[in-house]
Amino acid sequence: MTEKRRITGMLLTGAVYLAAALCLAVLVGIIGYVVIKGLPAISWKLITGVPSVTKGTQGILPFLLNTLYMILLTLLIVLPIGVGAAVYLNEYASNKKLIRVIEFTTETLAGIPSILYGLVGYLVFCQKLGLQTSLLSGCLTLTIMTLPTIIRTTQESLKTVPISYREGALGLGATKWHIVRTIVLPCSLDGIVTGCILAAGRVVGESAALLFTAGAGKLVAKSLLAAYSRSGASLAVALYLYVFEEGNFQVGYAIALVLLVLVTAINLAAKWARKALKQKT
Repeated sequence: MTEKRRITGMLLTGAVYLAAALCLAVLVGIIGYVVIKGLPAISWKLITGVPSVTKGTQGILPFLLNTLYMILLTLLIVLPIGVGAAVYLNEYASNKKLIRVIEFTTETLAGIPSILYGLVGYLVFCQKLGLQTSLLSGCLTLTIMTLPTIIRTTQESLKTVPISYREGALGLGATKWHIVRTIVLPCSLDGIVTGCILAAGRVVGESAALLFTAGAGKLVAKSLLAAYSRSGASLAVALYLYVFEEGNFQVGYAIALVLLVLVTAINLAAKWARKALKQKT
C-alpha cells in the first residue's frame, strides 16, 4: 500500500468516526435537553390528571390514552395488510411491470406530506364515510400513511432470505404457503419489527394529519368503543396545542419527555417480541 492510499484510508476512517460521533452527540443532546427541561415539570398528578378550564387543572391522561389507542388500532390494521402485500410482491407476483408500478406507488405515498394525508382523510373518512372527527378516522388515515413503510421494510427483509432456503423446501415437497409461513417470514422478523417500530414512531409523532381527522378532544372515554367514535387529541397534538396555542412550555416539555419514554418503551417491546418469536421458531 502506497503512502498516499494509507493517508486517504486514515482520513476516510476518521471521517466515518467523526460522522458517527456527531450523530451520537446530536442524539444525546436532544435527549438530554428534553430530560432536563421536562423532568422538573413532570409529575404523577400531571400524568394521571384530566385538563379542565373550569376546574383549573392540567393533565395529559386523555392524550396518553388516545395515543396508545391509535398505536394499537393502526398496527392491527396496517401490519397484516403491509406484510401481506410485501409477501405477495416478493413471493407470488410474477408480472414485473405490475411489481414496478406497485413499488413506485408505495415510494410515492411515502413521500407525500402528512398534511395532505390529513386533508384526504378528512374528506374521505370524516365526510364521505360519515365517521366524523374521531380516533377511528385518525387511525385509518395513519394506516394509509404507515402502509408504505411496512411494505418496503418487509419487502427488503424478504429479499435477504437466501433462495436456497426456498429451493430446499420445494425439493422436500413443501407448498408455497408453508415455505412462506415457516421459513421466509421467520427469517424476515428483523425487517418486520423494524417496520413496526417505524410505523409506531410515526403514529406517536404525527400531529398535522390528526388535527384534521382525530381532532383535539380532551376527555377520557368511558370505553374503548367510545374512544374510537369520538374526537381525541394525541400527545403530539396536545404538545402543539399547549405550546403554540396556550404558550404553556412547562407542560409542553413534560409531554415531550413522555413521548420520548413512550417511543423508547415501544422500541424495547418490539425487540423483546422479536426475540421471543425467534425462540419459538
